[in-house]
Amino acid sequence: MEKTGQGKAQLLRFVVVGCTAALVHWGVVKLAVEQAGLRPLLANVLGWSIAFGVSYGGHRRWTFSATRGQRSSRSALPRFLLVSATGFLLNEAAYATALQWPGVRYDLALAVVLVLVAGFTFVMSRWWAFRAST
Repeated sequence: MEKTGQGKAQLLRFVVVGCTAALVHWGVVKLAVEQAGLRPLLANVLGWSIAFGVSYGGHRRWTFSATRGQRSSRSALPRFLLVSATGFLLNEAAYATALQWPGVRYDLALAVVLVLVAGFTFVMSRWWAFRAST
């Protein structure tokens, strides 16, 4: 049974890594739209692709480090990729919907969507992708 303090620490680490990855994602989208002229939905794919490495590395090495010896990267990486890709599909669908709203700013819409999808990613990462082997 996990101690409450350990669970809170893990959640805090998840938030730190997740916020870092989200800032990378958001920053890449902002640069791609404003500097390279990409459409927001296409830039979102690029942002997720780059932020994935930040997210996986941070969660593997820090957030879920207690399971590193119990679940190999060969097992955790494909699981986390599936979790992240599923989260991204939810992100892209919600983002596409939000971009249809009159007057919505693409960057603010993305920020809201990133926060909304984060909960799904935490639950699936903790209970499946990085869960200790049984």
